[in-house]
Amino acid sequence: MFDYEGRRARLAERMDAAGVDLLFVPPSADLEYLTGLKRRVSTFGEIGYAHGWVGGAFFAPGREPVFVLPRMTAEFDLPEGVPGHLVVVSELDDGRARFGEVARGFPMPRRVAVGARTWGETVMHLLDVLGGPQLVNGNGLVNPLRRVKSPQELEHLRAACAMADTAMGAVAGSVQRGVTELDLAEEVNHSLLGQGSRTVSFDTGVWSMGRHDERDATVRVSAQPLRPQTGVSFDFGGVESGYCSDFGRTVHVGEPDEEYQRVYDLVIAAQAAGIAAVRPGVPASAVHRATRQVIVDGGYGDWFRHRTGHCIGLDVHELPYISEEDDTPLEVGMTFTIEPSVFWPGHVGVRIEDIVVCTESGGRKLNEFPDDMVVAD
Repeated sequence: MFDYEGRRARLAERMDAAGVDLLFVPPSADLEYLTGLKRRVSTFGEIGYAHGWVGGAFFAPGREPVFVLPRMTAEFDLPEGVPGHLVVVSELDDGRARFGEVARGFPMPRRVAVGARTWGETVMHLLDVLGGPQLVNGNGLVNPLRRVKSPQELEHLRAACAMADTAMGAVAGSVQRGVTELDLAEEVNHSLLGQGSRTVSFDTGVWSMGRHDERDATVRVSAQPLRPQTGVSFDFGGVESGYCSDFGRTVHVGEPDEEYQRVYDLVIAAQAAGIAAVRPGVPASAVHRATRQVIVDGGYGDWFRHRTGHCIGLDVHELPYISEEDDTPLEVGMTFTIEPSVFWPGHVGVRIEDIVVCTESGGRKLNEFPDDMVVAD
């Protein structure tokens, strides 16, 4: 069990310091972090209930959270209850009136923060019932609390990384000519769920690129059979106690040519350079530059087409980003991906991705799957 009360106490301190009187957080990783209320597994199509826009919780310094939830959520998604007070809005209730009663139950706020994923309808009603207070982004209150992982959180992240390592080990032997990308993606997902993952942490990607394949990395998975002389890139993750992993490797079908070997070595060296740059106080952008420079110096900079990485925890992509525009200083306990790649359609595709934790002495991988080249028949 996490120390949710301690987390809320630290939130209250940040609210006081920022002059925020009231915070509304919808169902999200932020709400799970603060209260333990588990998120539903995301779906492609939106799941909706009557008065669904009311869903979330209000936080104010010195008070227990007050949850407002549609009846269907309260009926089926609260096996462990909630801390604080719960207001249930039934189908025939006046949702706006019930929501307004709860919001006006707090002292009239001058400054209100809302979670970044709050429905627009919720924000409109909130401003209306509270008389138009100043509105700020609640992400700036909660994200700094979530950035630095406790030893307990790191253990859950290690377990999520172990799920990904195991899944890669299980699927690597299935990479061979004629097998489809979709077959491999399904095998990855089956392995993750079989290990107890709450869900896949994002849509699993398996795609092949090589000299005889003009395929781009923008297509994450297809029913295309694998062909010789292609690199098959993997991008996937599992979930343990709400914490996400994000992992990547590339397996080559057939004996690699000289360029693939050169690019593979560059990508591995780029990740090593990025990890070597990790230190407390170093800007996230400096880790990105150190990683990218290796590939630029190797002549493939135009084909390293994305950022080096991102922080990770209850969400797959969390701030700060390991990217050129983000100068946030790294702190001990921050966890983030370092995921260099070279994706050149019609030529070569290689990637590697691991989660790294910032320690007092530098960066350390949480994943244990080897980075040696894997060649399949």
